[in-house]
Amino acid sequence: MSDAPYVGGRPPFFMSIRPRSIAIAIIAFTGVAIFTFAAWRVLMPRTPHVDPDRDDYPLIGIDISAHNGPVDFKKARREGHVSFAYLKATEGADFRDTTFAANFDAAREAGIFVGPYHFFRFDTDGVEQARNLISTLNGRIIDLPVAIDLEEWGNPAQVPTEVIIARLEAMRGHLAAAGIPSMVYTNKSGYSRFLHRRLPRTDLWICSFTNPPISASVPWRLWQHSHIGHIPGIRGRVDLNTFNGDSTAFRAWLRTL
Repeated sequence: MSDAPYVGGRPPFFMSIRPRSIAIAIIAFTGVAIFTFAAWRVLMPRTPHVDPDRDDYPLIGIDISAHNGPVDFKKARREGHVSFAYLKATEGADFRDTTFAANFDAAREAGIFVGPYHFFRFDTDGVEQARNLISTLNGRIIDLPVAIDLEEWGNPAQVPTEVIIARLEAMRGHLAAAGIPSMVYTNKSGYSRFLHRRLPRTDLWICSFTNPPISASVPWRLWQHSHIGHIPGIRGRVDLNTFNGDSTAFRAWLRTL
């Protein structure tokens, strides 16, 4: 290989690149890398699980439907330290969970506080939904208020917010007339759309995978903090919940219902 300096003709490629062009290329590459990382952080799926501090939130709750299969509530109570359970009862005006009655009786026998939950249909009359739930309860005395599952997922998008809220209030009013208290389960998006400044005094069961679960200015009763929990007596993953307070506060809340 010759060590003689370049003379005449076109210079090698690397000698034809000006320092300014190199600097611009480096800046552009860095910008693209930063943008890509930021987009990944924003768009990547959030792990549907948070571990709350059990010193602050000592109570463990679960919510169950037929999807979870057979549940050994005594084992869940004894080994999983489950204090309360919400059981899917109904959806819309005519759907009934096939495991509700058996789960209710088994959870009660295990010494677990029990409440039913109802998946609210945006496109269905609220009173008809309340009647479906009351019929499914069939006279059972519940420990916890009925939780109305209010979420956009699984519901038609074209129903106006005002119509949804009117139907929700019709359902809650019919339940109240029957002596049945209720609360609302939703996520942060649902809270902003349906409850904030519209139904501010409604007891809130918030689904959130951040800690704290929602702004400190927003009062909440229950917090669903995991979709991938594990509890003895339940095969596979299960939703985990907690109460905003200790067992004394929990029992005091129940006495107000």
